[in-house]
Amino acid sequence: MFTTRILCPTSGMKQFPHFLNRHRLDHSVPPHLVNYRANINALKKIGVKNILATCAVGSLNPFMQPGQFIFIDQFLDFTKSRQSTFFDGGAAGVIHTDMTNPYCPGLRDVLLRAAKSTGVIFHPTGVYVCCEGPRFETAAEIKMYNRLGGDLVGMTGVPEVPLAREAEMCYAAVAMVTNYAAGISPTRLIHHEVVDVMMRNRENIRKLLAQSLAWIDQDRVCECHHALDPDAGI
Repeated sequence: MFTTRILCPTSGMKQFPHFLNRHRLDHSVPPHLVNYRANINALKKIGVKNILATCAVGSLNPFMQPGQFIFIDQFLDFTKSRQSTFFDGGAAGVIHTDMTNPYCPGLRDVLLRAAKSTGVIFHPTGVYVCCEGPRFETAAEIKMYNRLGGDLVGMTGVPEVPLAREAEMCYAAVAMVTNYAAGISPTRLIHHEVVDVMMRNRENIRKLLAQSLAWIDQDRVCECHHALDPDAGI
């Protein structure tokens, strides 16, 4: 529910990571007002090919516990007012981007190997439910998301993922569970408790991302880089 930053190693012989804080350093931008299109477009313009995103989430799944990491492989979109595409029709026509596998399998594999090497507790897959925010969810909403197959709930993963696909960039996300969601948690949700869990686990996320960066092959060929090419058969 509280997101941190996007880690973006640029292309080239060496990796130069760039950090982008979605909410500004003072956390003054709420999740529904983050300019996702501008962020992704800016990263594209400076040559970024790979994005490792981090997000703090509430858990709908009793097996995904606070402090653990989940490498998201699918999402459910319940946002309402966000600009979710670069393609608004007009002279450029209409483009329908395939999102069968929204998160890059290649980058997810790197994260999985890094997690095994660093010894963090993780889950290889998870379904992320993105809500509009900035309010937390009701207990009834959480029950519905759970019945639809959701494992985690947050506020910033969408439209970040589909925009990255439209920009033909590889995108993977590390979700860190900070709490159980409404109706599952025995106590009322409080924002500072979410931040506290993140602070206690920050060293693990640093180790995970540092190892992942070292293993990303900037010259690899990936379907994500040809997402808009209907004839690509990589």
